Amino acid sequence: MDPKSISPELSVSPQITAADVPALAEQGFRSIICNRPDGEGMDQPTFEEIEAAAKAAGIEARYLPIEQGKVTDMDAAEFGKLLTYLPGPTLAYCRSGTRSATLWSLSVAKTKPTSDILAATKAAGYDMGGVVRRIVNGGTTPLDQGDASFDIVIIGGGAAGISVAASLQARQTNAEIAIIDPADIHYYQPGWTMVGGGIFDAKTTARTMGSLIPKGVHWIKAAVAAFEPQHNAVILDGCRVVKYGRLVVCPGIKLDWHKIEGLVDTLGKNGVTSNYRYDLAPYTWKLVQELKSGRALFTQPPMPIKCAGAPQKAMYLSADHWFRSGVLKDIEIGFHNAGGVLFGVKDYVPALMEYVEKYDARLNFFNNLVAVDGPAKKAWFDVAQPDTPVERVEVDFDMMHVCPPQTAPDFIRVSPLADAAGWVDVDQATLRHKTFDNIWSMGDVMNAPNAKTAAAARKQAPVVAENIVADILGKSPVAQYDGYGSCPLTVERGKIVLAEFGYGGTLKPSFPKWLVDGTKPTRTAWLLKEQILPPVYWLAMLRGKEWMAKPEAVTVR
Repeated sequence: MDPKSISPELSVSPQITAADVPALAEQGFRSIICNRPDGEGMDQPTFEEIEAAAKAAGIEARYLPIEQGKVTDMDAAEFGKLLTYLPGPTLAYCRSGTRSATLWSLSVAKTKPTSDILAATKAAGYDMGGVVRRIVNGGTTPLDQGDASFDIVIIGGGAAGISVAASLQARQTNAEIAIIDPADIHYYQPGWTMVGGGIFDAKTTARTMGSLIPKGVHWIKAAVAAFEPQHNAVILDGCRVVKYGRLVVCPGIKLDWHKIEGLVDTLGKNGVTSNYRYDLAPYTWKLVQELKSGRALFTQPPMPIKCAGAPQKAMYLSADHWFRSGVLKDIEIGFHNAGGVLFGVKDYVPALMEYVEKYDARLNFFNNLVAVDGPAKKAWFDVAQPDTPVERVEVDFDMMHVCPPQTAPDFIRVSPLADAAGWVDVDQATLRHKTFDNIWSMGDVMNAPNAKTAAAARKQAPVVAENIVADILGKSPVAQYDGYGSCPLTVERGKIVLAEFGYGGTLKPSFPKWLVDGTKPTRTAWLLKEQILPPVYWLAMLRGKEWMAKPEAVTVR
């Protein structure tokens, strides 16, 4: 007997015996539901035996037998009723626990998000992939319907999704391609740091999704609920089904604002801001301009995050404004980083440290923001120095720029596509899924150990496009990704440390050293960030023009 908790009111387990019941009573269970028909197994105790033991232990017991593989909609509804009127917590069991987990999943499908249901059952060790359409459909069997079908389906209309669609279209013009994304607006997110520094206007970083999706590519304006890779199907909210020949998964990353207690309630007021949101980046600049004295905090959560340099970019640009305004001497700057280093590639650290010293910023490593009280202007950090107990410290602030914790989107984390950590599981060179041969992934959602940046997506799109076309032609992968990522670190207004690197921190400069020495702050790199990269993004990357992004050929061994 090994009960697995699925919800506060229910646990499920494989077959129990009458001898197990007293222990269940000691664990606090007040009800038992048997979902296994009597006589299914030779050594199986009857429900009558279990019921008698339950009565002796003061536990309610009910019999809802389900034939293996035949959970009906009525069964699920009846299971839900039992959970409602039986005293809890309840233990439900069958041969393995799967039928009981399935009944619960279908019974709560109208009241709980699909991702929450799949996450709960997955954590308990039960795969609900076989009934995911019914869960998405509110717990009932969907009617037969004509499925939409495309040669290539792309999940996500961000930088990765639109660029790979354009790259595919340029190579395979006769393929039917669809992008699935519910958003109306597409954002140039690398520009938000510049908005927070008073350089860009926020409006220049946003365009309508419809204006950017390549002509001839279908746009399905919907959210993905689940995947059925065994059927080459994507299940949308509302239980619509989209079939694919090949799938590219690139929905981006989830910013988990709620993971920091009190943060959501104070964002955009009380001096708390973040350049990780379009509507808040202008507030960052407003706060920077208004602050004349006091304490300014800049936070960075545990990795992985989108653009690992962004939290300190906000600090540098803010400090530069205070330096130029003559108020820096009256402002205490604190950089609270959950990690143990300023930047993950050591070659760029000396140049960054010069600016840390120039701005007299205090580096606080192993400091993870866990709670905020905006009106009181207080923040709490868990300090986890190596080989020491975690200590919670309280810090006052006048302004705080927050980088939120980040995870894969919920519908990815609970899917068959995810690894144990929740990211899409790919070969880091070909970007092909390790289990499903007709699925690729790119951008922030995959588990390759590269920096999660738009520049990385720009290099990944041609690789995925080349390899999908090769697959269509019956060939092995022909292109490989070297982990390239770029992080233009805006250390002051007018100068940038242009960090470019690949897997393992190997430097991958795009320009000769006499033009741009990426390990030092340069005006040239600033001009690249301010004037060249935005049009390259809008007019080249999103249109399949692979400027300086030619994919590397697979190495023959």
